[in-house]
Amino acid sequence: MTALRIRAATPADLDAVLAFWKVAAEGTSISDDREGVERLVARDPEALLIAERDGELAGTVIAGFDGWRCHLYRLAVHPDHRRRGVSTALLEAAHERFVRLGGRRGDAMVLVENETAQHAWRAAGYRPEEQWRRWVKPLTG
Repeated sequence: MTALRIRAATPADLDAVLAFWKVAAEGTSISDDREGVERLVARDPEALLIAERDGELAGTVIAGFDGWRCHLYRLAVHPDHRRRGVSTALLEAAHERFVRLGGRRGDAMVLVENETAQHAWRAAGYRPEEQWRRWVKPLTG
């Protein structure tokens, strides 16, 4: 097995990332379209991290930092690459980015029904904070 390569996604990667999320990620978001991901990469070119093995997309994570908090989204690993250290490597790269930027604590959006993801996040040292609820309001449409 060849080494895993972690790098920031470029605009040329975005169609592949969107297709990848349909296979590897649970749930969808209002921002899971070309325009939304283009905006992310244009605003913060290092936020969308991808893992590749043998030139194949194996995993992703969005490591967003707003200057105050470190937010993690779309940690996804292709089913053929799971249990091979992909999510660990992606989270290590995200954590390094956050520390470099002055971040102090990472938080992750994890679907309640996604037990596989919950296990991965716990294994990475994260824990749920049940006293919080996410409140949302679509700003368009």
